[in-house]
Amino acid sequence: QVQLVEAGGGLVQSGGSLTLSCAASGFILDYYAIGWFRQGPGEEREGVSCISSSGDATYNGDFVKGRFTIYRDNRGATVYLQMNNLKPEDTAVYYCATDLWDTCRQMSSTDMVYWGQGTEVTVSS
Repeated sequence: QVQLVEAGGGLVQSGGSLTLSCAASGFILDYYAIGWFRQGPGEEREGVSCISSSGDATYNGDFVKGRFTIYRDNRGATVYLQMNNLKPEDTAVYYCATDLWDTCRQMSSTDMVYWGQGTEVTVSS
């Protein structure tokens, strides 16, 4: 059974940092690109970052602006999203997902096949 499990969310003050993790089981994480998405209150789900299966290629949404870093530990079957200089507008539920391709294609939530349950990030001003 394929599972993606996010962790690391929480409450942080503006300017603070969090590192989210996405642990995979039931499939070989090495083969697949993994994306992070987020959904704020009353908003649509949007793509945040993506990393290719090899880790050589990454994609970040325009709003990231160098604040977030995505990386992966294939041996540990985990993908991380390090978020620095967090802003209140980053408040959202963060999800990891895969469309079962090895490269980061268009970050469309409708293309994703497997999703985690999400981890909540709240940034206070």
